[in-house]
Amino acid sequence: MIKIEDMQKIYKMGTNEVRALDGVSVHIRSGEFVSIIGPSGSGKSTLMNMIGCLDSPTSGKYYLDGKEVSRLKEDALAEIRNKKIGFIFQGFNLLPKLSALENVELPLIYMGVDKKERREMSVEALERVGLGSRLDHKPSELSGGQQQRVAIARALSSRPSLILADEPTGALDSKSGEEILNMMMELNGEGKTIVLITHENDIAMRAKRLVRIHDGKIVEDSEVA
Repeated sequence: MIKIEDMQKIYKMGTNEVRALDGVSVHIRSGEFVSIIGPSGSGKSTLMNMIGCLDSPTSGKYYLDGKEVSRLKEDALAEIRNKKIGFIFQGFNLLPKLSALENVELPLIYMGVDKKERREMSVEALERVGLGSRLDHKPSELSGGQQQRVAIARALSSRPSLILADEPTGALDSKSGEEILNMMMELNGEGKTIVLITHENDIAMRAKRLVRIHDGKIVEDSEVA
């Protein structure tokens, strides 16, 4: 599903070059649950941006579902993000004035899904994460764990093949974090491809495969026992 070959991302800072990614190659098969782990400044966030089609590499190639996307323009990348990738972020990124249902509907609006189908897909996603009775609640009326569930429902609403989770438990207490990780394991069990970005070893070990990055290079790629 994901095939990255000799990817480099170089930032120019005055006369200096920063190699955020330095010859990264990684393949992720459909249905895998992979964690990408590394400390701050390791390149993991840059790699996440590449996988999520949020940025383009300086050199190298990126194939998603067999299509090279590393040289596409922003409009084409945006279409791929909307149709193929569900994003879950540490900060939830919910709009405070919208209800849970309205927040989940947002990506479907951008996709041009009609109102009736949009509502059906969003209700289905919220029921999937156990919030079928909280459709009309605004984020301020929900706990942190429930807000992250809304964010997961939003990621699921367009029925993407890839879920990209960036530190999804970072803003949660341990109990809520455990619930979110269990939910991601369930989604993977249902066939979703999940890429989890984290700096915590114990969270990374919940995936089935661990990719460790340091100074822009992959230093470990192993199955989790």
